[in-house]
Amino acid sequence: MKISVKECAAILKQQDNILILTHAHPDGDTLGCGFALCRALLALGKNARVINADEIPKKYNYLFEDMESKSFDEQFVVTVDVATENLLGELQNAYGGKINLCIDHHGTNTLYAEKTLLEDVPAACETVFRVIKELGVPVDKQIASCLYTGITTDTGCFRYASVTANTFRAAAELVELGADNGTINRLMFETKTKTYAKLERLALDGMHFHCNERVAVITVTQEMYAKTGSNETETEALAPLTRQIEGVEIGLTIREKADKTCKVSIRTFESVNASELANAFGGGGHPQAAACRFDCPVDEAEKLLVEKCAALLGE
Repeated sequence: MKISVKECAAILKQQDNILILTHAHPDGDTLGCGFALCRALLALGKNARVINADEIPKKYNYLFEDMESKSFDEQFVVTVDVATENLLGELQNAYGGKINLCIDHHGTNTLYAEKTLLEDVPAACETVFRVIKELGVPVDKQIASCLYTGITTDTGCFRYASVTANTFRAAAELVELGADNGTINRLMFETKTKTYAKLERLALDGMHFHCNERVAVITVTQEMYAKTGSNETETEALAPLTRQIEGVEIGLTIREKADKTCKVSIRTFESVNASELANAFGGGGHPQAAACRFDCPVDEAEKLLVEKCAALLGE
């Protein structure tokens, strides 16, 4: 059942021992939502914590490094920025079918939760910002920085067409409330570890094309992680690279996991709906940015994806 911001806040006020789940391979928006909401709930005197299936990239440590993780038996489960249950990764095994509330912004949301707050905004943190205001919690510097992180990362530092005037207004208000926008943008968009730089070089060297070069594919294997000293937490910046190639309409970044399954990030331009491609394989997302998972090796996943790409492109 879909609910409003006001209804969402009322529900959260009635609950305690709240567990917040982010999606697998967490990014700035899901983490920003999770830790901003957690901080707000703690400020209300509730028990709350955030968990996710995968390791959090070190660049996001500032979102939570001053927080204590409380132990309690969860009574209410919330997902943030999670369009489908399978995007929870391994957490789906424990919490599939048990989600009480979902706060999201993906048009492909499957309404898997008992109650869903779904808004058409560039970043789910915009919606969480409104929820926190409705809760009556003062937005301090830490909460503001969490929310700003989600907005700037999910909009490519405000470069994507999905950005609205309201997005800029929300970001401006968060800066006024103390969000360290300069430092956050530098960490998110201008800082690379040496291991990531090595991985990026390998990934770009191995980029290949399909469908008359309208589809670009980057594959990241466990062997590449071992060779560069990098790991999956450093791959977030790879996906946008595929869309920067002239003539490319669909960019695919396929990352091999340790169990030989893989995660795919999809980036497109307006000519192709990325979420339609992701939906074909049980994933979801936005018209120009989406994701899905495959329980098969990288080469098999690529074959299936390229076949679907060809159909979408009329090749």
